Amino acid sequence: MLPDTLQNLPRDERYAYARLLAYMARVDEEITVDELAMFEQQLGKALLSPNQREVLRRSLKNPPSLEECLDGLGPEAGRLALRDAVLMAASDGTVDDDELEVLKEIAEHLGLVPDAVQQLIEWTKIGYAWMQDGYDMLNALQG
Repeated sequence: MLPDTLQNLPRDERYAYARLLAYMARVDEEITVDELAMFEQQLGKALLSPNQREVLRRSLKNPPSLEECLDGLGPEAGRLALRDAVLMAASDGTVDDDELEVLKEIAEHLGLVPDAVQQLIEWTKIGYAWMQDGYDMLNALQG
Protein backbone atom coordinates (compact mmCIF):
# COMPACT_ATOMS: atom_id res chain seq x y z
CA MET A 1 0.00 0.00 0.00
CA LEU A 2 1.27 3.43 -0.85
CA PRO A 3 1.93 5.81 2.02
CA ASP A 4 -0.86 8.23 2.89
CA THR A 5 -1.07 11.32 5.08
CA LEU A 6 -4.02 10.00 7.10
CA GLN A 7 -1.85 8.57 9.88
CA ASN A 8 -0.28 12.02 10.40
CA LEU A 9 -3.59 13.61 11.40
CA PRO A 10 -4.67 14.02 15.03
CA ARG A 11 -6.62 11.03 16.38
CA ASP A 12 -9.91 12.95 16.62
CA GLU A 13 -9.71 13.87 12.92
CA ARG A 14 -8.86 10.27 11.98
CA TYR A 15 -11.93 9.20 13.94
CA ALA A 16 -14.11 11.81 12.18
CA TYR A 17 -12.69 10.58 8.85
CA ALA A 18 -13.64 6.97 9.64
CA ARG A 19 -17.07 8.02 10.89
CA LEU A 20 -17.78 9.68 7.57
CA LEU A 21 -16.77 6.49 5.76
CA ALA A 22 -19.14 4.50 7.98
CA TYR A 23 -21.90 6.90 7.02
CA MET A 24 -20.99 6.61 3.36
CA ALA A 25 -21.10 2.83 3.47
CA ARG A 26 -24.79 3.04 4.46
CA VAL A 27 -25.98 5.76 2.09
CA ASP A 28 -27.67 3.29 -0.24
CA GLU A 29 -28.85 1.28 2.80
CA GLU A 30 -26.84 -1.72 1.70
CA ILE A 31 -23.25 -2.60 2.50
CA THR A 32 -21.57 -4.72 -0.12
CA VAL A 33 -18.61 -6.94 0.59
CA ASP A 34 -16.43 -4.53 -1.42
CA GLU A 35 -17.60 -1.55 0.65
CA LEU A 36 -17.02 -3.44 3.89
CA ALA A 37 -13.54 -4.47 2.76
CA MET A 38 -12.74 -0.86 1.85
CA PHE A 39 -14.08 0.36 5.20
CA GLU A 40 -11.97 -2.14 7.15
CA GLN A 41 -8.88 -1.27 5.11
CA GLN A 42 -9.35 2.42 5.87
CA LEU A 43 -9.89 1.68 9.57
CA GLY A 44 -6.50 0.01 9.55
CA LYS A 45 -4.89 3.03 7.90
CA ALA A 46 -6.50 5.38 10.43
CA LEU A 47 -4.62 3.69 13.31
CA LEU A 48 -7.54 3.95 15.73
CA SER A 49 -7.85 2.14 19.04
CA PRO A 50 -9.70 -1.19 19.17
CA ASN A 51 -12.52 0.49 21.12
CA GLN A 52 -12.90 3.22 18.51
CA ARG A 53 -12.92 0.63 15.73
CA GLU A 54 -15.67 -1.31 17.48
CA VAL A 55 -17.79 1.82 17.89
CA LEU A 56 -17.32 2.60 14.20
CA ARG A 57 -18.27 -0.93 13.17
CA ARG A 58 -21.46 -0.62 15.20
CA SER A 59 -22.19 2.68 13.48
CA LEU A 60 -22.43 0.78 10.20
CA LYS A 61 -25.79 -0.49 11.49
CA ASN A 62 -26.93 2.85 12.90
CA PRO A 63 -24.86 5.67 11.39
CA PRO A 64 -24.86 9.21 12.77
CA SER A 65 -26.20 12.05 10.63
CA LEU A 66 -24.06 13.49 7.88
CA GLU A 67 -23.76 16.74 9.86
CA GLU A 68 -22.38 14.84 12.85
CA CYS A 69 -19.90 13.06 10.59
CA LEU A 70 -18.67 16.31 9.04
CA ASP A 71 -18.14 17.84 12.47
CA GLY A 72 -14.53 17.48 13.53
CA LEU A 73 -13.10 17.08 10.04
CA GLY A 74 -10.29 19.49 9.35
CA PRO A 75 -9.50 20.51 5.76
CA GLU A 76 -7.01 17.71 5.08
CA ALA A 77 -9.05 15.04 6.87
CA GLY A 78 -12.10 16.20 4.93
CA ARG A 79 -10.38 15.94 1.57
CA LEU A 80 -9.01 12.48 2.44
CA ALA A 81 -12.46 11.40 3.62
CA LEU A 82 -14.07 12.63 0.41
CA ARG A 83 -11.47 10.86 -1.71
CA ASP A 84 -11.98 7.61 0.15
CA ALA A 85 -15.76 8.04 0.21
CA VAL A 86 -15.65 8.20 -3.60
CA LEU A 87 -13.51 5.05 -3.68
CA MET A 88 -15.97 3.33 -1.34
CA ALA A 89 -19.02 4.45 -3.31
CA ALA A 90 -17.47 3.19 -6.55
CA SER A 91 -16.22 -0.09 -5.07
CA ASP A 92 -19.40 -1.93 -6.12
CA GLY A 93 -19.01 -0.73 -9.71
CA THR A 94 -21.36 2.26 -9.66
CA VAL A 95 -21.91 5.51 -7.82
CA ASP A 96 -25.68 5.71 -7.43
CA ASP A 97 -27.67 8.94 -7.23
CA ASP A 98 -27.95 8.90 -3.42
CA GLU A 99 -24.21 8.38 -3.05
CA LEU A 100 -23.48 11.12 -5.60
CA GLU A 101 -25.71 13.57 -3.74
CA VAL A 102 -23.94 12.91 -0.44
CA LEU A 103 -20.51 13.21 -2.06
CA LYS A 104 -21.50 16.58 -3.48
CA GLU A 105 -22.77 17.70 -0.06
CA ILE A 106 -19.43 16.73 1.49
CA ALA A 107 -17.48 18.61 -1.20
CA GLU A 108 -19.65 21.68 -0.75
CA HIS A 109 -19.21 21.55 3.03
CA LEU A 110 -15.44 21.43 2.49
CA GLY A 111 -15.56 24.41 0.11
CA LEU A 112 -14.02 22.48 -2.78
CA VAL A 113 -14.22 23.39 -6.47
CA PRO A 114 -17.63 22.69 -8.08
CA ASP A 115 -16.45 19.65 -10.06
CA ALA A 116 -14.40 18.10 -7.24
CA VAL A 117 -16.57 14.98 -7.00
CA GLN A 118 -16.51 14.42 -10.75
CA GLN A 119 -12.72 14.77 -10.78
CA LEU A 120 -12.44 12.21 -7.99
CA ILE A 121 -14.82 9.83 -9.78
CA GLU A 122 -12.72 10.06 -12.96
CA TRP A 123 -9.54 9.46 -10.96
CA THR A 124 -11.20 6.44 -9.34
CA LYS A 125 -12.20 4.98 -12.70
CA ILE A 126 -8.61 5.29 -13.90
CA GLY A 127 -7.35 3.67 -10.71
CA TYR A 128 -9.79 0.76 -10.88
CA ALA A 129 -8.93 0.22 -14.57
CA TRP A 130 -5.24 0.18 -13.63
CA MET A 131 -5.92 -2.42 -10.95
CA GLN A 132 -7.90 -4.55 -13.43
CA ASP A 133 -5.00 -4.33 -15.88
CA GLY A 134 -2.79 -5.72 -13.12
CA TYR A 135 -5.13 -8.66 -12.50
CA ASP A 136 -5.32 -9.30 -16.24
CA MET A 137 -1.52 -9.24 -16.49
CA LEU A 138 -1.17 -11.70 -13.61
CA ASN A 139 -3.62 -14.05 -15.30
CA ALA A 140 -1.67 -13.73 -18.58
CA LEU A 141 1.56 -14.71 -16.79
CA GLN A 142 0.25 -18.23 -16.25
CA GLY A 143 1.91 -20.69 -18.59
